[in-house]
Amino acid sequence: MFDHIMVPIDLKYVETLEPALAKVADLARHYNATITYVGITSNSPNSVARTPEEYQQKLEAFAQKRHAAHGRPVAAKVYRSTDPIANLDDLLLKAVDDVGADLVIMATHLPRSLDIVLPAHGGTLASRASASVFLLRHDQG
Repeated sequence: MFDHIMVPIDLKYVETLEPALAKVADLARHYNATITYVGITSNSPNSVARTPEEYQQKLEAFAQKRHAAHGRPVAAKVYRSTDPIANLDDLLLKAVDDVGADLVIMATHLPRSLDIVLPAHGGTLASRASASVFLLRHDQG
């Protein structure tokens, strides 16, 4: 049903994404799908990397680590932006088409009242992407 899964990743919060990443791996194994991890970074130094090239290296290392854990083919793609927060939705939509994803899996938060004014990225992607979008809620335990 799905051949190519795109997973937006913020390397700053990787440790909190583990439950969602386990579900991504499970679905990829089930559908025999390829996974592309997509990161958006700034052109200037940030808390994860000093340069976009360093961010790419870190995302590729992350993807290879995930490959070792779940055995599915992986790729890593980084998009640069002068303002990653403002451009995130547009860059993720571009990435869906660039990588040929037919499913996007994103970790998301529970709905909040602020979402009325500032919609969540997952909801925006789900309403505009050409691929199916699966939003995984963070386990509130």
